Amino acid sequence: MENSRRKFLKVGSLTTFAGISGMAFTNCSKNGVDDIDQNIGLNISEVSIPSNIDVVEGGAVIFSGRGFKIVDTFKFVSISDASITFTSDASAVSDKDVSFILPATFTTGNYKISVTRGTLSLVLGSTLFNLIADTNIPDIGGMTVKGMVFSDGEGIAGVVVSDGYEVTVTDDKGIYYLPSLKKTGFVFISIPGNYEATTVGNIPQFFKRLSNSVSTVEQKDFSLIKVDNEKHVVIPMADWHLANRNNDIDQYTGKVLPDVNASIDKYSADGTKVYVLTLGDMTWDTYWYNNNFALKEYVPYMNMLNCPVFNLIGNHDYDPYFANDWEAENEYREVLGPTYYSFNLGKIHYVVLDNVEYINTGGSPGTVGSRNYNYSIDSEQIKWLKKDLAAITDKGTPVVVAMHVPLYSKPTLDVNGNQINKVNLDNGSALIDALHDFSTVHVLTGHVHVNYRVEEASNLMEHNTGAICATWWWTGKNGYADNHICKDGSPGGYGVWRMNGKNLDWIYKGIGHNEDYQFRTYDLNSVHITAANFAPKATDADLAPYVESYGQPNNNNEVLINVWAFEKNWKIEVKENGIELSTKRINAKDPLHIISYDALRLNAGAVPTEAFVTNKTPHIFKVTASAPNTTLEIKVTDRFGNVFRESMVRPKAFTYDMI
Repeated sequence: MENSRRKFLKVGSLTTFAGISGMAFTNCSKNGVDDIDQNIGLNISEVSIPSNIDVVEGGAVIFSGRGFKIVDTFKFVSISDASITFTSDASAVSDKDVSFILPATFTTGNYKISVTRGTLSLVLGSTLFNLIADTNIPDIGGMTVKGMVFSDGEGIAGVVVSDGYEVTVTDDKGIYYLPSLKKTGFVFISIPGNYEATTVGNIPQFFKRLSNSVSTVEQKDFSLIKVDNEKHVVIPMADWHLANRNNDIDQYTGKVLPDVNASIDKYSADGTKVYVLTLGDMTWDTYWYNNNFALKEYVPYMNMLNCPVFNLIGNHDYDPYFANDWEAENEYREVLGPTYYSFNLGKIHYVVLDNVEYINTGGSPGTVGSRNYNYSIDSEQIKWLKKDLAAITDKGTPVVVAMHVPLYSKPTLDVNGNQINKVNLDNGSALIDALHDFSTVHVLTGHVHVNYRVEEASNLMEHNTGAICATWWWTGKNGYADNHICKDGSPGGYGVWRMNGKNLDWIYKGIGHNEDYQFRTYDLNSVHITAANFAPKATDADLAPYVESYGQPNNNNEVLINVWAFEKNWKIEVKENGIELSTKRINAKDPLHIISYDALRLNAGAVPTEAFVTNKTPHIFKVTASAPNTTLEIKVTDRFGNVFRESMVRPKAFTYDMI
């Protein structure tokens, strides 16, 4: 609600925010109360509690509703801390509403609201009370956007504010001015550490929409909530590809969502703040129109997560009816907000970038184009990034850059098993240069549905993250392998980044597995992929291009270890009868993915989609045992000293559900 100078706010009508249709009411039954049985004796009805209420300090709040009395007392209990409570007596009552004044000590936050009359009490619902500043900011010549950033009605100094081109910071009163040409249609803040923005659904409202009139001065204020996120967890979730196909909705709600929410709840149980960061391709442009599933349809599933969600645009999140990058992004901006921005959590600075130039040859209203694109960050965005980073005076601040397309290509290996890295982004060197002043930079990417890590620049590490949808939901589709596996053999999953001050650690979490599930082993004596065993409706000749050496028996007592989150300083140790075996890093295909996707598509009479077939991956290790029936003790140690083990009893069966 933009007018921060109103002393009274009437509550009870449904409000629609641009980009999110429908403001959800919380804890409301059809007649506006939690439990009709509680209402006996109070006779209160037709009460609606919206999810957000803005109120000026000392101002009155008016609830629509019938049956209130002047003797009623309202109680507000903080949802995050039940020891924080406030009360307020009704100040005026009519046959249609009731008003009350929040106490002077009231603070912004989410509260459960109840009304008491004598010995009777009724829970009305819960909402976010947002205490806003009573601002009156004068115009300044040449400044087309102005405003204030505040919390509990007090201005916050030093907050970075931008329109995507110009960047400024708030003064000591929390006031800012921008000479904006309003090209992006937004003004947005870089949320400072230890604050949160209010949310609509799960989307943090760090942005405000602007008109396209450069002659109009617009005031856009931002109210923030004080929190402690010095210690926090970020969950990167790449490549959802929700499209209402391959029973993806069932797989998401039945497998992915419970797993991610369990992680969120696990870390938030002690008060740690948790946030999801998508890495693009939440949707699938091919199916926006013929399946009626686009970004607006994605939002309800995003809102099922138990924490705020910062979104990021991927190449499949563009409108395929437009052969123009800017126009094809309009739907994303309308539904989810800016395509690039920054924010801070605790002492960590996060930057979200749009590194896709959508070309979509042949696209026009009513016609889906070829959906082609370039890997590039446009020059204006690079200029904005440099201005955003210039506002950070402490170059020891860890910077996390999130974007969809990888900065580096999937690594290869030389003849000695050493990793070879190559820049993938067209103007990747410009990005690396823009970040060179910072001592610690982590780049989070998705797009390719595999896991890999690159540490090429001395200050920068890229973490390409496996996909939420794994192989576009194919391997878990009804009638297929009933597993969830990416092209490199990684389980479909997500990252878990644990931050404490400037300290960071991370782990890859496979969906349906514990966090300590970090590798899978194969007894190659048992791996023989034939049509008879895995694609009886196809032939061995059909399988041959996909299975390679796995199509022949192998009785050499060789074992493969697929360590999907492998980094160069991880340690792989294998012992047989107490004797350490030599391990060799190789570039190979994961056999489980071959039978879970390639073979089953052939069995269905289809040609496996080229982009979905099993990839050779450089995070596989080979060892040779002395006999076919010895037990191998396998120990994998990550860079943080975490140890993951398997006592591999051999022979080990090769099955769809192997771990």
